[in-house]
Amino acid sequence: MTRYGMLIDLRRCISCYACVTACKIENGVPPDIYLDDVLQTEVGQYPDARRVFLPILCNHCEEPACLKACPSHAIYRTKDGIVLVDEEKCVGARACVAACPYGRIFFVNGYGRTYFPDYVTPWEEYHRRKRRPDKAMKCTFCVHRVRDGKKPACVETCPAGCRIFGDLDDPKSDINQYLNKKKPAEPFVLKPEAGTKPKVYYLL
Repeated sequence: MTRYGMLIDLRRCISCYACVTACKIENGVPPDIYLDDVLQTEVGQYPDARRVFLPILCNHCEEPACLKACPSHAIYRTKDGIVLVDEEKCVGARACVAACPYGRIFFVNGYGRTYFPDYVTPWEEYHRRKRRPDKAMKCTFCVHRVRDGKKPACVETCPAGCRIFGDLDDPKSDINQYLNKKKPAEPFVLKPEAGTKPKVYYLL
């Protein structure tokens, strides 16, 4: 059984925000919501100070807190481990937003803000036709692309090649091949104490 996940090599991330832009374009994300984001901070002191970048997105957990919290059973996991929101079942309770320990699921009021105050672009109108108002929204690993044999938009767009997507259980997948080359480096997940078993891994 396929079990999709993502590996992010933090040593290669240059914080260019190409992934953020690609996600917004591919999924019609409103301007005030970031399904995919890159956090930045500065560590150390002069002259050894440096910037550290941390790309974040839905972790498509094995034990998703959002799924357990949803009162309408609108959140579900596919057979290949991708966590999705069924907009027809979503009642806008926002329990999923409160439950996610990573802050990676959002509630969109109406269709969300537009990029221009008095004009809805054809691109925005296209995505609005596919989306219901007042629903939860999250990263989908670009499931529509994955089903067509493509990679998620953020992975395909990253110029530094820091994102690797594939089947965690397939020894020949891009993720496992990459990890084999990087041994003995050990991947880690965010907030393991939350017990959600994330499927987005990081390398330092």
